[in-house]
Amino acid sequence: MTTGRTARDLSGLEAVLSEFVSVGFPSGFSLAVVDAEGPLFSAYGGLACRVGTKRPVTEHTSYDLASLTKVVCSVTLMLLFAQRGSLSLEDSVQAWLPQFPRSDTTLLELLTHTSGLVAHRPFFESLSGRDAIEAAVLAEATRSAPSGEVVYSDLNFMLLGWVLEACGGARIDELFAGEVAGPLEMSRTGFRPGPGQETAATELNGDQRLAPGLIWGEVHDGNAHALGGAAGHAGLFAPLDDLVDFARHLLTPDGRVLKPATLDAMATKWAGNADDVRGLGWRLDPKDWGRWPTDTLWHTGFTGTSLLISRSLGLGVVLLTNAVHPYRRIAQQTEMRAAVHRRVSEALT
Repeated sequence: MTTGRTARDLSGLEAVLSEFVSVGFPSGFSLAVVDAEGPLFSAYGGLACRVGTKRPVTEHTSYDLASLTKVVCSVTLMLLFAQRGSLSLEDSVQAWLPQFPRSDTTLLELLTHTSGLVAHRPFFESLSGRDAIEAAVLAEATRSAPSGEVVYSDLNFMLLGWVLEACGGARIDELFAGEVAGPLEMSRTGFRPGPGQETAATELNGDQRLAPGLIWGEVHDGNAHALGGAAGHAGLFAPLDDLVDFARHLLTPDGRVLKPATLDAMATKWAGNADDVRGLGWRLDPKDWGRWPTDTLWHTGFTGTSLLISRSLGLGVVLLTNAVHPYRRIAQQTEMRAAVHRRVSEALT
């Protein structure tokens, strides 16, 4: 659907994605362009699963958000707790995780990926459960130090997830449900989707499991899976309409979760350089995606998801795909995302 806001016909967006889908990549998609009032345009198509019995994407299909978990869940909760005064971003990690080996690393450095922690470790290959994986993350921290340089790391947000649990006194899935999903009426967004929830399949015979098979209905990320399906860096599943509600909240914060001043801080540059500008948890300035203001918030997820919020323009773009299904094609995923966001930019900015 479109409204009078569109400078040109946004229905061309569906053609862009349908052209990709027609050659088998991505398998399926759900897309919405949003302003404060709701969707300006929405579309979905393709297959939620193409292995065995084919399942089409529907308006209710939920996607593994992958690293969008970081910004939808962990950043939102962290800034909500800071807004309340329950914690400060300047707190040391040790203040909340006494076993953390460094006293000079702050929550802000985890949020901005400037802690010095290594980008990734496949802990799931030899470990499972919170105790074992947390010990391994802490061991990595003994070999790192804050440098001011941005190194995007899942380990930062694994730690933030445990900080949130210590501060909130509950598991991260419970905190998200009560503090974010509930107030924003995101009723079908959460960790560990139930048996009746429509989900898009992800990878077949990939490197995120110890044995071959199709990942469907459970988190793709191996470390999040080894942590039981819920972690600060990955594990959240959501359908399009719930993320539309989330995007609208960021465009017009009404106090149900975040306040305007919090959003201003989120969209302020805290670290990075021209190639990787960092706000609070989010990236800024998606210059390869078209003509967007430099304070535009954006983030991607490995499975093929992305979320863009431009408060300056009053616009959001929610793009959900299962682009690693049945096999990952990273270069094509990058091309597809850029093509969609450039088309929105050309039409509305």
